[in-house]
Amino acid sequence: MPTAKELTIRIESKPGTLAQCCRPLAERDVNILAFQAFEREGQSLIRMVVDDPATAKKLLDADRIYYTETEIAQVALPHRSGELFRAASRLGEARININYAYCGTEPGSNMSLVVFGVTDVAKAVSLLEEDAKSNGALK
Repeated sequence: MPTAKELTIRIESKPGTLAQCCRPLAERDVNILAFQAFEREGQSLIRMVVDDPATAKKLLDADRIYYTETEIAQVALPHRSGELFRAASRLGEARININYAYCGTEPGSNMSLVVFGVTDVAKAVSLLEEDAKSNGALK
């Protein structure tokens, strides 16, 4: 159950801004594993997890696209009923707040890759790993 680096990009909300952020990554074969995008107060907020954060940061820097980097907890969940409930319940029982969550696809499998922006990343990862070992529901 790894932690990962999430890149958060804030840019003006207008047509083509998501493409503007993704273009340099696509051109250099940086795979976006999960992403979320939404508008708030005239700004687009884009969160993404990529397979090569170091290269992604260099490319965004070169294109002068401002971003921040945050450590997040990520878990691969089997594609079956109740898996998100199980993971979210485990975090809630440990009193770890989920500030936001989104998903993508685990490379090389049909597993959902769920990203949790939580108040205590290390504890969340430990709990989710423990849960995976005890019931085999999480991978």
